[in-house]
Amino acid sequence: MKPEIQKENGITQGVIWKQLLYFFFPILLGTFFQQLYNTADAMIVGRFVGKEALAAVGGTTGTLINLLVGFFVGLASGATVIISQYYGAKRAGHVQKSVHTAAALALSGGTVLTVVGIMIAPMALHAMDTPEDIMDFSLTYIRIYFIGMIPNLIYNIGAGILRAVGDSKRPLYFLILSCFTNIGLDILFVAILRWNVAGVGIATVLSQVLSAFFILRTLRHTTDSYRLELSKIRFDRKILIRIVKIGLPAGFQSVMYSLSNVLIQSNINSFGTDVIAAWTAYGKIDGVFWMIMGAFGVSITTFVGQNYGAGKYDRVRKGIKICMAMAAGTAVGMSVLLYFFGSYIYLLFTDDVAVLKQGMEILHFLVPTFVTYVCIEILSGALRGVGDALIPMIMTCLGVCVLRVVWLFTAVPKRPEIKTVVFSYPLTWVITSILFLIYYRYFSSLKKKRGKE
Repeated sequence: MKPEIQKENGITQGVIWKQLLYFFFPILLGTFFQQLYNTADAMIVGRFVGKEALAAVGGTTGTLINLLVGFFVGLASGATVIISQYYGAKRAGHVQKSVHTAAALALSGGTVLTVVGIMIAPMALHAMDTPEDIMDFSLTYIRIYFIGMIPNLIYNIGAGILRAVGDSKRPLYFLILSCFTNIGLDILFVAILRWNVAGVGIATVLSQVLSAFFILRTLRHTTDSYRLELSKIRFDRKILIRIVKIGLPAGFQSVMYSLSNVLIQSNINSFGTDVIAAWTAYGKIDGVFWMIMGAFGVSITTFVGQNYGAGKYDRVRKGIKICMAMAAGTAVGMSVLLYFFGSYIYLLFTDDVAVLKQGMEILHFLVPTFVTYVCIEILSGALRGVGDALIPMIMTCLGVCVLRVVWLFTAVPKRPEIKTVVFSYPLTWVITSILFLIYYRYFSSLKKKRGKE
């Protein structure tokens, strides 16, 4: 049976704010469970193994994982964009080719990450000045984690395919199942069997295999144009070039973000295990904010991609304005909640007095500045949706990553305090947001489409 494109598409036809929220909430819940997935690892090892294990699982290793995995996920985001555009334009044949090229990218990328991640982990951890008291834990965890790279990328890229065609619910269901599986295995392997950090790593890999299985099952059994047939998984040269053209800037941007975070983590490592543990726990707390912003970003990318593919440029611009307003209001609300109630969340990770003190100092300094990031997430997501990725990548790399590195090498040596290090975040967010506003208003691809509805 030849797959067919669906006849009605609410994303290109429905009330804008309703469609954004309809798409936003499943993504938000999915990101919440992804955060819970990672947070459970940190909570369980922090409580049952100790603060050294907490620092190892979420701090230095997390930064290194994001560096490598983020590049391939960013690269694969190009597939999500072009699939959403082809799907919105009802070009079934191109959707098919894009899906199978994306699947080939997941398999090859996962293989490369497994090999590279295991090989460079010891050198990278030493280069980041990882303290000796957490080095063994860090090596154990990261090596096990990278064994699961193929199912990790299959889920992430497969979920991107489903979201590109407007299906944000099933990736959520699979992630929820995987999340609770991970928590149950964490408790079994760490709290009961006492496998320490290795138990957390094994639980993570097994859970990723489960989510990848259900994503593959869904893609193989659909009758729509995004159906996956294993015998057709291969690279289509033209599609791959388009994916790379759109996705490579996003992948490179992710690498630059991660490299700057590696430098930040290296600076934080110099303050000792207490600060590393505090920063790890803070990363799980402010993850609530990041998951909300990320959900808005994914929502606007798909919304813009499908409407742009359908030629509805005025609807694209209206959607961006509405999404920006919703994201800004949410950022302010989250800042208030975390500022006054974040201390209670810290207690879920540890009751160590020194760690709690350092953590609250970081939290009270950073959370009031969250709103300064909104323009970067929403406008970069919208511009990706129209395939305008290169200039936004350059702006982000210069405004966030390069400036952050300059700050770390110039300001931190003069005033070596934790606040000096973390100030690099709001400083770079403000400057980059201004750059995005100027580019979007006066130079972007969407400006050229004004009046061409």
